[in-house]
Amino acid sequence: MPITSRPVFLNLDNLHRTAIGLRVKGGVVLAVEKLVQSKLVVPGSNKRILSADMHVGIVSAGLLSDGRYIAQSARDEAKSWRDNYRQPIPGKSMADRLGNFVQAHTLYSSVRPLGSGTIIGTYLDGEATLYMIEPSGVYWGYHGCAVGKGKSVAKTEIEKLKLDEMSVQEAVREAARIIHTAHDEAKDKDFELELTWICEESKGKHTAVPKDIVEEAERLAKESIKSEMDDA
Repeated sequence: MPITSRPVFLNLDNLHRTAIGLRVKGGVVLAVEKLVQSKLVVPGSNKRILSADMHVGIVSAGLLSDGRYIAQSARDEAKSWRDNYRQPIPGKSMADRLGNFVQAHTLYSSVRPLGSGTIIGTYLDGEATLYMIEPSGVYWGYHGCAVGKGKSVAKTEIEKLKLDEMSVQEAVREAARIIHTAHDEAKDKDFELELTWICEESKGKHTAVPKDIVEEAERLAKESIKSEMDDA
């Protein structure tokens, strides 16, 4: 293993943005905190949540280039599965293949470990799945998960939710609230909330949550946080 691997694993959560995934009845919601690096950046550009297939969404927290590299591998795996089996790739199989791909980068001195934690959400034949792949290649299935700088705060908030009883619309509102709660206004720049879903409302396809729903979710999130601060 190259000597650079240890710092990559240890520093990932301290250096990069927060991303979360929520698996609820009827679908999966993915969200990420995207820092605004410049006022000249066009809103909605530089997507951090990508599609690996029509039913597969993938979001990474860490090095942007590594996240896109992993997403491209996911697209290749999805295409290979369709070519071989003539059907969409199941979430478990996607997580297994991507986990092996990420883990392979820790084995050889000719490559470095990937500095990105990755969340994969799928919705296929009415069944939602959610997996998180660590930079070591280890992956787990989750009802809700978080990765990145604010993952401790986000995880605490996710654990309070009754995800099995929650609708996708409710999950969108909770995802917005959690990202805003995890954002450190004292240290971090302004950010743009990126939200996607895979559910019946999106006809089983991974798409961006409509703008009006995102704006309403952010409004409620800010009101909730302000109310909590006033009560404290």
